[in-house]
Amino acid sequence: MATAEAAPARGGNAMVIAGASVGTVFEWYDFYLYGSLATFITAHFFSGVNEVTGYIFALLAFAAGFAVRPFGAIVFGRLGDLWGRKNTFLVTMLLMGLSTFVVGLLPSYATIGVAAPILLIVMRLVQGLALGGEYGGAATYVAEHSPPGKRGLYTSWIQITATAGLFLSLVVILLVRTQLGEEAFRAWGWRIPFLVSILLLGVSLWIRLKLNESPVFQKMVDEGKTTKKPLAESFGRWSNLKLIILALVGLTAGQAVVWYTGQFYALFFLERMLKVDGAQANTLVAISLALATPFFIVFGWLSDKVGRKPIILAGCLLAALTYFPIFKALTAAANPQLAAATASAPVTVVADPADCSFQFDPVGKTAFTSSCDVAKSALANAGVSYVNQAAPAGSPASIRIGGDTFASFDGRGLAKAEFDARKKAWTAELGEHLKAAGYPAKADPARVNKPLVVGLLWLLVLYVTMVYGPIAAALVEMFPARIRYTSMSLPYHLGNGWLGGFLPTTAFAMVAATGNIYFGLWYPIAVAAVTFVVGLFFIREMRGNDIEA
Repeated sequence: MATAEAAPARGGNAMVIAGASVGTVFEWYDFYLYGSLATFITAHFFSGVNEVTGYIFALLAFAAGFAVRPFGAIVFGRLGDLWGRKNTFLVTMLLMGLSTFVVGLLPSYATIGVAAPILLIVMRLVQGLALGGEYGGAATYVAEHSPPGKRGLYTSWIQITATAGLFLSLVVILLVRTQLGEEAFRAWGWRIPFLVSILLLGVSLWIRLKLNESPVFQKMVDEGKTTKKPLAESFGRWSNLKLIILALVGLTAGQAVVWYTGQFYALFFLERMLKVDGAQANTLVAISLALATPFFIVFGWLSDKVGRKPIILAGCLLAALTYFPIFKALTAAANPQLAAATASAPVTVVADPADCSFQFDPVGKTAFTSSCDVAKSALANAGVSYVNQAAPAGSPASIRIGGDTFASFDGRGLAKAEFDARKKAWTAELGEHLKAAGYPAKADPARVNKPLVVGLLWLLVLYVTMVYGPIAAALVEMFPARIRYTSMSLPYHLGNGWLGGFLPTTAFAMVAATGNIYFGLWYPIAVAAVTFVVGLFFIREMRGNDIEA
């Protein structure tokens, strides 16, 4: 039986949920500031490389925080099963807050050269490790306080925190951006949202210090049943390792790509592909998040009635079936001029395939100067979708815009200054050809169909609430209490850290390689489809499992 101290804790649910959630909102706020400000970070920390490589580098630095999340899950999951849930997520929150504050103080590439992106990535790695330990602790803590039959409802409040953190980051960015103006924000104002995190850290620590330990963990301590080797028990026994693999492939993989497509790739798509003004794109996404966020609670509550599995898998299936039409409708609504021009004057790059490179240079110093590379990089930076057509070997590349053909140029053999000047003039001339065919340099803010854009973004986030609302309860119920923190954290962060975190980078690279602005959607569609099939046939319903066992 639970101890006298532990038993009443199940009744103090408001403080438990508030304490766990506030801290987690703060950690997600910190983590997603980077994603929301990727364009500015590219300019300040990756200015020594070409534009396409710089943007992919910025996304990779964003993804670096996700790459280490599974390692954070292992490190802090182990500590959570040894030390307790509360103590561990106090440590993770402190690491997250301090590393985020430091990002706001880092010198730029122009000041300290290559040391700037290196230090930035180090801070991202610290953030990723901290977040890897945070989620499992908060979800486990709340679930172990939840009364029977309300586990989905109670843990869904933790699921809101990721979206709330993103929403908070967007609101803070918008406020600072509006007050300072674009020029000041671009120069130094982007640092303010990072620096503000030190205040949030103080408030969150104060709240969490008031919480008691989880009653389930306290009961195990009192009865001497805590594990001494959580890693060995989690990963060294096939019966539990099999559950971890199934949780990853049949639940969290699909949940992760749906989450990141709906809440991050959609923002990248609006800004990068559709050329919507950054402030306007942030506003539209923030409105859709605010409208959809209550559905995390709705689907968490519903999972207590009908089960976790059917809701999560339904969200994955709907996403896989409808992403292409939704994103095409988003193009027509957010940048109707671009949609019309793409239909009336499609763009084709006619080039010798041997003349074309995959334009991602990890060193950041390779010059892509062939006629094909010049053409493709210019179109990618202009956000213009194109198809490829093979030309005879050795022939120079050209760009066909509807019925108009515009020749590229071969910059190989030119001095850097001469090539830069030639490309600048050529790019300006390309812009005139695109303009004549109806392609806009930017989305016209007055022509953005704001209600329709918000509606489409809301639908994408609704899918997120379906897959994410019940996931914490599902994972908690899959694993035994003594190794729960470790076991549930790893598949969650493998899915969300690797498959989800690398989605913006992977999808953008797929678009840059093919020229098709929708091609990157194949990544989340394929993963969501695999999760639907595996979950349907190999995952059993978790609702109602005894979580004290």
